[in-house]
Amino acid sequence: MKKLLAAILLGTIALSASAQQIDTRRKVEVYGSAEEEITPDIIYVSISLKEYFKDNNKNKVSIDELEKQLAAAVKKAGIKDADFTIENIASYNYIDPKKKKDPGFLASKQYKVKVADLNSINGILSSIDERGIQSTGISGYDHSRMKEIRNELRIKAVNNAKDKATVLAQALGDTLGKALEVNDSNTDAGNPQPIYKTMAMRGEVADAAAESALDIDFKKIKVNYQFRVVFELK
Repeated sequence: MKKLLAAILLGTIALSASAQQIDTRRKVEVYGSAEEEITPDIIYVSISLKEYFKDNNKNKVSIDELEKQLAAAVKKAGIKDADFTIENIASYNYIDPKKKKDPGFLASKQYKVKVADLNSINGILSSIDERGIQSTGISGYDHSRMKEIRNELRIKAVNNAKDKATVLAQALGDTLGKALEVNDSNTDAGNPQPIYKTMAMRGEVADAAAESALDIDFKKIKVNYQFRVVFELK
């Protein structure tokens, strides 16, 4: 029995030592990166409309009338119906009791328009009664090839790491072997934020009708990836 227990103990120790065997392979660890500047070709513009009185608390221009103007302008600009949506339905309620009791209550409603560039927004806003435009702004953006661009940058970043490791291996008189580890700490959640000027609230601009362009400078955004790669040296 004692001999059996001793054999089991020795076997356990041997297995433990084997499991904890140190990796003696010679390795080199490098970081590879890749970056690209792109201009978004999908931009979401938020437009807020609000009822107003043509005269002193008389002749109200309804939200329905303003919405018709916006819808007609969007259609004229060649924007698809699916790219023109209500951004915040909670901001407007057709059965709001306050609207019925208070004749001075002015309702508002927010919309989102998807465009390929900001120039088309100029024509849309110029077709709407400027007194009914409460505010405008950029609510989001994207690129039609974002997935492909991200994958291309991943490949470039790994190749950059391999190039660095090859140089180091040659400096040491070694040959670069296979990749042993690749660490990807990048995330695709969200998008890098471009730099742009805020769109002016046309309702507060006295000579808005004379404006030929919106005050926007939409710049390129940077998308980058970085990988940690461990290569074997031979």
